[in-house]
Amino acid sequence: MKSAKLINGKIQIINTEKPVLDIKGAIIKVLGSGLCGSDLVKIKHATPETENKIVLGHEVVGIIEEINVNSSFKKGDIVALGHHYPCFDCEYCKNGSYSMCQTFKKSNIYPAGFSEYIRVNENHLKYTVYKMNDELKNDEKAFLEPLSCCLRAIRRAGFDYNQDNSKFNSLVIGLGSIGLLMLKGLKAFNVQAFGFDISDKRTKLALEHGFNFDENKKYDTVFLTAGSSKAIDTALKYVINGGKIIVFSSVEDDLKGFLNNEIYYRELSVIASYSPSPEDIKLSSELLNKKIVKVHNLSTHYKLDNLAQAVDDSLNNKIFKAYIEV
Repeated sequence: MKSAKLINGKIQIINTEKPVLDIKGAIIKVLGSGLCGSDLVKIKHATPETENKIVLGHEVVGIIEEINVNSSFKKGDIVALGHHYPCFDCEYCKNGSYSMCQTFKKSNIYPAGFSEYIRVNENHLKYTVYKMNDELKNDEKAFLEPLSCCLRAIRRAGFDYNQDNSKFNSLVIGLGSIGLLMLKGLKAFNVQAFGFDISDKRTKLALEHGFNFDENKKYDTVFLTAGSSKAIDTALKYVINGGKIIVFSSVEDDLKGFLNNEIYYRELSVIASYSPSPEDIKLSSELLNKKIVKVHNLSTHYKLDNLAQAVDDSLNNKIFKAYIEV
């Protein structure tokens, strides 16, 4: 079967053995996978020592082809999935920091989302795999995992989906695919959501989806989804005293950070959010399947053989979001 691999710093589509179901779990025939910003970071910063460990692709949609566990899933089900699950028993899990769990960090799909087939184990099936609404297109179903990451950040900011959040307002800085998804997630939580980007094109797209920016407002919570340290100054400018800044992106220049005294005297809370918990993935499936969060027409389609082009186009900001058909 075909599978994407990083070799000598370049993406190669290699022929490899189809995974065998020699564990409790399932074989999934991949229909497609979204290209995540974390994939781009891994590719951009790979070294000869690390590239062999890199798994490319995890925003997967596929069809269950084989399954050998007692489950509600069956052969032929179309599913979307997350790629990590926690142990639920370590100190990190008990404190709600699931993405810091060693089991979470070590668990993954095999061999990679950008493959014709993947193998998932029984814990994936239990905690991260969901049947998707047939009315959704495959590229919409692939937003299960990235939306769950956004929902995790929204919940870490203190918002509860089952409570009235209408009195709160939030600003999202950086309106790429994750930024727009964060805005849609905030709207689903009934938070007043606003978006800022230095790109006129992205600002216009956000406006078309109903999200504007009011430079005269201050915001209770600011979400940093831009991969630039310059966004920190913008966050500090627009967050209210006593407000929260949610860090949801890595930056190239890690030397420029938050000013200690500004955090101290303004009593700001700086909170990081990295990856979703199983609870977030479940909520993500509900919001997508019920079309509470709509993600149609956001993705540009590429074939697996053209993955390298999709990566280049993404890095050069020629497209909004890549979906790789397998």
